[in-house]
Amino acid sequence: MAGTGARGGRKTGPSIADVARLAGVSAQTVSRVSTGRETVAPDTRARVLQAMEQLSYSPNRAARALRDGRYGAIGLLAHRFNRTGEALTTDAILRAAEAEDYTVTLLTVAATTAEEWRPATQRLQHQTVDGIILIRAEGGPDDPLGIPPTMPVAVSDSRAHGRYPHVVSDEFGGVVAATRHLLELGHRTVHHLAGPLDSEPARLRRAAWRSTLERAGLRAPDPLVGDWTPESGLALGRALAADPSVTAVLCANDEMAFGVLRALHEAGRAVPHDVSVVGFDGIALSDFTGPPLTTVKQDFPRMGRELVRIVLSQIGQPRHAALEDVLLPTELVVRGTTAPPPA
Repeated sequence: MAGTGARGGRKTGPSIADVARLAGVSAQTVSRVSTGRETVAPDTRARVLQAMEQLSYSPNRAARALRDGRYGAIGLLAHRFNRTGEALTTDAILRAAEAEDYTVTLLTVAATTAEEWRPATQRLQHQTVDGIILIRAEGGPDDPLGIPPTMPVAVSDSRAHGRYPHVVSDEFGGVVAATRHLLELGHRTVHHLAGPLDSEPARLRRAAWRSTLERAGLRAPDPLVGDWTPESGLALGRALAADPSVTAVLCANDEMAFGVLRALHEAGRAVPHDVSVVGFDGIALSDFTGPPLTTVKQDFPRMGRELVRIVLSQIGQPRHAALEDVLLPTELVVRGTTAPPPA
């Protein structure tokens, strides 16, 4: 039922007029349903949506932008989408964008240098997006983005403070709570399996662990540095398991904690009777280890909603001088991997 052009050539797809004809409504009503901007009677909306589905009609984003100033798309940029934190944040952003009738264009950056980030943001700006969300630029410079002031943006990176609106979890507070929990159980110190040295979240978590021990009058042991993977947790966990003085381990993320749990099991050291273990992130699998992992939980769904909300609030508006910074609370979830040290 696709229409024809002025010279008799067929269009590449159904038009808004085709949808209106099939649904028995005006083209203006179809446009209202497409944008979700104005109230349409439920039965009318249902007919229009059914006609769209039947004809496989998709509103043209460029036409929509000419009509109401929006493309209906957000650009999402990250260094590594395959890491757990980035993957969970991305899933949350996709869900939040869908709830607002927005699509998301993903773009990954191979390296963390400014030479990689700036061309990537420029590419997104030319791909008909209304705004950009950046998930932390691990190891990059403080200002790797090169985003013009007219482009709506939100960043999940604490280093954006004072430069771009950003949403982050209270990682420092979460690690303080976890370290105190272990000390209050009676452990004489807490060993730390840290994330990569070029990672800002790893730096924050390491600093929180160290300062909590020092405030308690304790000298922090030298941290072991992993790469966020369970493989590094297993390798470094074997060194921890071989040290009989180790009774408590705080891991910078849940996945490295999984590796530590296996290393302790292989060494015949019981958790939590011999060694207590705490993770960070609160991913779903942390509730299914044996015993279930004590962890610091981040609110990834809310992070996605806040990032999308901040970007959409800037569309058509100048970026405010007082940039919005959102600090999301973290929660210490105490499960079966922590207990008082052996007598």
